[in-house]
This record gives sequence, C-alpha cells and structure tokens, in this order.
Amino acid sequence: MTFKAIRDLLFLLPPEVSHHVSMHAINLLGHTNLSPLMARPMVSDPVDVMGISFPNRVGLAAGLDKDAAYIDGLGKLGFGFLEVGTVTPLAQSGNDKPRMFRLTPERAIINRMGFNNEGVDALVRKVRRSNFDGVIGINIGKNKLTPSEDALSDYVACLKKVYRLASYITINISSPNTKDLRSLQFGEELANLLEGIKQTHATLKEQYEHHVPIVVKIAPDMEEEELRGVCRELLKFDIDGVIVSNTTVDRTSISGSLHCSETGGLSGAPLFERSNRALELVVSELKGKMAIIGVGGIMSGADAAEKIRLGADLIQLYTGFIYSGPDLIEASALAIASANTKS
Repeated sequence: MTFKAIRDLLFLLPPEVSHHVSMHAINLLGHTNLSPLMARPMVSDPVDVMGISFPNRVGLAAGLDKDAAYIDGLGKLGFGFLEVGTVTPLAQSGNDKPRMFRLTPERAIINRMGFNNEGVDALVRKVRRSNFDGVIGINIGKNKLTPSEDALSDYVACLKKVYRLASYITINISSPNTKDLRSLQFGEELANLLEGIKQTHATLKEQYEHHVPIVVKIAPDMEEEELRGVCRELLKFDIDGVIVSNTTVDRTSISGSLHCSETGGLSGAPLFERSNRALELVVSELKGKMAIIGVGGIMSGADAAEKIRLGADLIQLYTGFIYSGPDLIEASALAIASANTKS
C-alpha cells in the first residue's frame, strides 16, 4: 500500500486521532522487522552546525512528538535530526478540543494545541529509555498558568533537566497558542529572559564541562523592525542558533477556506512565503554569526533547497511530513545535497 493510500485512510479520522494512530504505527514499525515499509535510506550529506555533526540537514520540527514517545520509530525514517517537545515543567492537557484542523486542499493545518505534554520529567525518562542515538533537540516552554513575568523560572527548570540529554535546546517563545507567550520576543521581556537563560547555561556548561547549544524559535508575524530587534538581542546574548519560523496567525493566504476562521497557528504550504520573508531578513541581520534553521511550508525537495539557498544551515519538516510522509525526508535531503554540490 502506498503512503498516499495510507494517508487517505488516516485522513478519514479526526486530525488528533490520526496523529496518535500514525505515531504509534511508526514506533511499532521501528521496533519490528516491518520497518522497511516506512523507513528510507539515510541520505548522507554531513554538515557541522553549532559544533554538532548532522548526518544530513533535514530534521523533524518540534510538535509532532511532544513527549519523545516515538523517537525510536521516527529515528529510522531518514531524518538527520529530531526535535521533540515543546515540553513544560509540569504536565498539562493543553487547550480544549477540537484543537487541530486540516485544510487539505491548501495542504495546511491549523492547530491550537497549547503545549499539551506529560511534563519534563516524563520526557526525560522516555529519552533515557529510548535506543535513539542520533542528534536530538529538546524544545522547552512555559506552563499555561505561569505568568509571563515568571516565565524564566519555567525555562530554567526545563533547561536544567534536559541539559545532559539534548544535542541542542530550543527556547520556544513564539507559539501563538499559549496566552502572552509571544510577548517574550520583545524588548525588556526578551532581554531578561535571554540573560537568565544564559546565566543558567553558563553554570550548566561548567558543571558538566560540555556546551549544549541554545536555539531560539521565533514567529513569522513580526514587523521588520521587530525582527531586527530580536536578532540584535540574540547576538547580544551570544545565542547559538535561531529557528525561523513558528506557525502564523495570519489568514490572508487562506481567506475563504474551510476552517480559516479557527484560531491557532497555521502551518503548511500557505506559510512558505511568509516564513521565507522572515528567513531572508534574519539571514541579512545575522550575517553568518549564528546558525539558522529554516522551517515553514516545506512541501517538496525544491522547497527544502530554497530554504538553504536563502541562508538556512538546516531545515525542519512538520506539516509537509504529515501530507507526504517519509518520501519528503529523502527528497529534501537529496535536493539539498544536489544544490550544495552544484554551488
């Protein structure tokens, strides 16, 4: 059975149900001799970024495996790295259901999950029990009930618990689905957050005699000057990398579509151009001083190669993987490798 046929069957189920069915199936296949049904050969296109050796530049974005429950299966699909989370200090159920919506004609998804996860201690246990030995990023956030002025304490709590397990750690301050979270991207709030995180990071680095890179994930919906301001702060605090970008709250590209009035973050093909505009500006501002991971709307190998052409060092898949399956991982890695060979 082709992936498209499997996907069409899964799409008969509600989005959140089909997600859990898919992830369980991937993990099952990853632990049995049936894994060739889903697995693809790992495309070898090694690159060193942030002091980490990546077997290729194509990663899985955070959000698909919030609790690191499926990394053994996902790790056999050809990804060069996985990012799990977003995880918070305490378990939380997230926003009310329904909270995920497919826009199939537009190859898009709207979600307002709200950092539903089992808490950082559960994630740590799962990572330790897994057999995955590849590059793993751990994406951390704050609990819904934690006031913005106390957000640093949540990030610090997670940072301390995942430090020894992560290849890199992502600070998520850009999800539109936790009230006031995106305010942490601006001005004094951003400066205070980064300063506190870097202070804790310095202590952990000394304690474990190991540098785990810190990455910040930003939104695509900022004005140009706001993006420039974020870049200045990232450089000021010597952040290792930036992910451009999270989902968008803009609905211009899907006006009149089914579910377009649902609140939440829009991902998939309609996000591609918006995320690319943000990527180009960030590349221009950072001038090679920081690693950049490009994510948003990658639905083909050509899309992946375009992110690299615009200046990203690595890319991540999310919605494109849901719509196209493991073939997109291989196609993206091959397209990037081919483009790099020609350049």
